Amino acid sequence: MQIAKQAAELTAQGIGRTYGDFHALDDISLTIGRGEFLTLLGPSGSGKTTFLMILAGFDRPTSGTLFKDGADVTRLPAEKRAFGMVFQGYALFPHMSVEKNIAFPLQIQGQSGTQIQSRVDDMIDRVGLRGHEKKRPADLSGGQQQRVALARALVFGPSVLLLDEPFSALDKNLRGSMQDEVRRLHQETGTTFVFVTHDQSEALALSTRVAIFNQGKLQQVASPRDIYERPANRFVAEFLGDINILPLAGAAMNGNGAVARCGEQQIRIASAAGAPTAHLAIRPEHMALSTERPAAGNVLPVTIEAVTYLGPMTRFAARVDAGPSLVLETPTHATTPNLVPGSHAWVSWKEEQGYFL
Repeated sequence: MQIAKQAAELTAQGIGRTYGDFHALDDISLTIGRGEFLTLLGPSGSGKTTFLMILAGFDRPTSGTLFKDGADVTRLPAEKRAFGMVFQGYALFPHMSVEKNIAFPLQIQGQSGTQIQSRVDDMIDRVGLRGHEKKRPADLSGGQQQRVALARALVFGPSVLLLDEPFSALDKNLRGSMQDEVRRLHQETGTTFVFVTHDQSEALALSTRVAIFNQGKLQQVASPRDIYERPANRFVAEFLGDINILPLAGAAMNGNGAVARCGEQQIRIASAAGAPTAHLAIRPEHMALSTERPAAGNVLPVTIEAVTYLGPMTRFAARVDAGPSLVLETPTHATTPNLVPGSHAWVSWKEEQGYFL
């Protein structure tokens, strides 16, 4: 049975929110497509939760307009938007059983007992809570409580589901299983999901697109791959995992690509990497470390500063001669024993794997 009604398109135009002199949001404009999974990502205080609360109708913008399917809903109260909401703290009714918690939105809508029971039974099966329907929240694990919250938010077929850091209280293994659950529910229902998190790997794993917030401003909106491999600015690049940034001198176009210098070494950059700037960015996984100078690609001499064993991977801190420190990770089984602190080595990468920043 298809639970979701027609998924909604949400459009924010110039949304701003101030609290006195503090600008929590500044001119946020983006469109959330029907049925997509958009994650709002950023550090604490970046504005992502404030924006989610404005989408939900629990807060109103100081400026700007919010549209749902082309209709202005900026001042429409939360209860009339009929969006599903999953809160960080679950917000379950402690005196109600699992099935009664899930049934509550349907009862508010005035649906018949037969309709309610059918929907509740379906959702209990969807979220894997069969056998727990008579229990109260206090008798459930954190993951099971989260499943109840998801079922309650989806049972009435909302066009939009809003999730405010729903996995923050779960341990690592449970977070992984709940991510799989949310991904499956999104695919099954076709509902528009808007998800808030500060976990970069979670955002990349779940989303159709990711919106990066910082200091109340929208930094970039793109697919997980594009936002990771082609960040719009230095904040996005450094926020999404490790990245190595090399200072360049004399960067200039050269045929279909570009050339520059990093210290004494000439660096080549592919044409797709953007217009020449003074900094080149390369993700650690795109860099190789060796004891002998490679014959091809961009090459820099380095000195190993630290080696950290991480099980399947080994992490290296290396300093470019008279230059910046770099971070690299290589599979432990392929790590050369001679790469120890104080030893000299070579770092290399293909010219299409670096980009101007």
